[in-house]
Amino acid sequence: MNVVEIIFSPTGGTEKVAHIIGGHWSKNTVRIDLCDSKIDFTRCNIAKDDMVLIAMPSFGGRAPAVAIERLKQIRGNGAKCTLVCVYGNRAYEDTLVEMEDVAKKCDFQVIAAIAAVAEHSIISQYASTRPDASDEKQLVNFANQIVDKDGGAASIPGNRPYKKSGGAGLVPRPNKDCVRCGLCAERCPVQAIDPTDFRTDSKKCISCMRCVKQCRANARKVNGAMVSIAAMAIKKACSTRKENELFL
Repeated sequence: MNVVEIIFSPTGGTEKVAHIIGGHWSKNTVRIDLCDSKIDFTRCNIAKDDMVLIAMPSFGGRAPAVAIERLKQIRGNGAKCTLVCVYGNRAYEDTLVEMEDVAKKCDFQVIAAIAAVAEHSIISQYASTRPDASDEKQLVNFANQIVDKDGGAASIPGNRPYKKSGGAGLVPRPNKDCVRCGLCAERCPVQAIDPTDFRTDSKKCISCMRCVKQCRANARKVNGAMVSIAAMAIKKACSTRKENELFL
């Protein structure tokens, strides 16, 4: 059985979750990186007997639009597929059903879905250090339940039509510590960063925080006051630890 991980993980949390599950199925997984804007996704080969994991974060209760558009280019050829939505301990709302609808249109056979928690990509105090040891144990248990499953997944939570998508909101910008290495512009999933002055196009930015996470000089920041306001707004929803969920 070949295991293929189709992942959109700007800051690494979704990737960690996906690797716990996919790595339990096989030590030699094939990865398709939906963050890489240079890939021609129409050329990605999925075989009918592959075991596929599609993993994305939840952005305000929706799947990231760019990840969905790139997923649409991949043909599933009837392969079994598990959907993984990763969120920062607030809510995942319509993310899984949106992923399910697109996966089915791409001819994947959706056999299971998982909602998992990882450290919040913007407000790291929420779900800090997750996925932790307890999460890993639970996700491995989910992987064991999925591996031999036949037939479609049971009802996956969410609403159709989906909730309205929010705007970018928090846009990272370079500060005086920028060494002009160009890594941020190179790795931005939506090419929103100018490769000459490294400023961010707020109309293109999706607030994924990849540039902040990967900056070696720690020179890209979002407005601290805005982050504090956002943290207070979701404090109640994030105050209680949420557990991972499996839908078979």
